[in-house]
This record gives sequence, C-alpha cells and structure tokens, in this order.
Amino acid sequence: QVQFVESGGGLVQPGGSLSVSCAASGIIFSIDTMGFYRQAPGKQRELVASITNFDDPIYGDSVKGRFTISRDNVKNTVYLQMNSLQPEDTAIYYCNGVFGGVVYWGRGTLVTVSS
Repeated sequence: QVQFVESGGGLVQPGGSLSVSCAASGIIFSIDTMGFYRQAPGKQRELVASITNFDDPIYGDSVKGRFTISRDNVKNTVYLQMNSLQPEDTAIYYCNGVFGGVVYWGRGTLVTVSS
C-alpha cells in the first residue's frame, strides 16, 4: 500500500522557521515528483513547492526566497524548510507525490504562524 506521511509542522512565531517532511512508503522505485501544497481556511489549495527526481524545484510565488525544498531519493522523502514565516503561511500543508501516473496525497500537517 502506497502512503505519503507528513511530519513536522506546529506553531511558530512570525519571522520564525519550521520544517516539514514527507516520507513515502510502499514504493520501491523512484517517485517522479514530490512536493507540498497548502490550504488555508476559506481558500483553495495552492502549490507551495515541488521537486522532480532530477532535483528540479518549483516554488509558489508567495514562498520564493523563503522556502527551500529538497528530497532524498533513497529514502523517498521530501523536505521543506520554511524561513521568515508570516501569519499568511498558516495552513494545512499536504504532501503530494506522483508515481506511475498516479497522484498521491498525505493527510496533511498544520502549520500555524502566530504570536
């Protein structure tokens, strides 16, 4: 059974840093693309960042220069380092993976930026 499970997240003050990660299990081959989307209350889900198995990253406009995505293809794990966090970054962050033409989603982890 293929699963994508997020870890990390939590509460951080504005201007602070936080990291989240996502590990895929049940897959023995390289995953095509892994990344994170987020959804804030009352808003549509949006791309945060994604990265291909050739380490080519894509960032959403609102996080460019503040967030960094990386991956470990051996561990089938993707990492998101978030710096200079602002209240508008508050959302549920969902892991996303594309493997064998199928899109998989994690259950999400909550990131709250508040003083």
